Amino acid sequence: MNKIIYLIFLLILIPSAKANTIYELIKIPNLEVYDLKTPNKLRYVYAKQPFTIGLDNNINCYNSADKDLEDQYKIIRQELDRYDQKFLRKINLKYIVLCEDLSISGINTAGIPDHIMKTLIVDIKFDEKFFRRALHHEIFHIINDSYKDIFNESEWSKFNNKEFTYAECSTCTDKRNLDMYLNTNGFITEYSKTTASEDMAEVYSHLMIKKFPEKIDQALQEKIQFIKSKIKLIDQNFKI
Repeated sequence: MNKIIYLIFLLILIPSAKANTIYELIKIPNLEVYDLKTPNKLRYVYAKQPFTIGLDNNINCYNSADKDLEDQYKIIRQELDRYDQKFLRKINLKYIVLCEDLSISGINTAGIPDHIMKTLIVDIKFDEKFFRRALHHEIFHIINDSYKDIFNESEWSKFNNKEFTYAECSTCTDKRNLDMYLNTNGFITEYSKTTASEDMAEVYSHLMIKKFPEKIDQALQEKIQFIKSKIKLIDQNFKI
């Protein structure tokens, strides 16, 4: 009987110990392990309770219902299983944090990447219409942050009309629409016009879901080729 009680106690402690270990690595509180046994070795954890993080405590996210986690996790795995362990190691991504109503400085966002902590926080309740695309958009920010020298913004900006200038930051403008343009004129969405890095992320995410307008102008075509060629510099075998 004592052995049975010990085993039950041990089974209860193991997930908690793993969660504590992950907290020490990524410094996000109130997490529990969701899935560690994935082909590409991504570690999925979820918010057991709401958490607040950031230098100014400006990042907030909340816990989700079990059914919501289960449903969205299937979608997330379908998309993120496309990245193999080798590629993920190169871009410095290891942990996926699942929560909902994610915001930074009061502004809701699909995800918050941190290549230093090897972590991507994902809002599982982000707009369903753009959810799959948003996952790849945020992955690109991990890629970009890990390879700033490859994704040169000055080189990228030359694809645009000379009169066009990006905003100082993605939240410094009201250009938030994520719907795909039918007439591209160098940009795939309105949100692409905020900053060069967001523009790149939007092109990359559309490449990953293989969705573009029937007619693509020359400037956007050059941006597509830029992203493809730079990704190949990171990993020749990665399919985009």
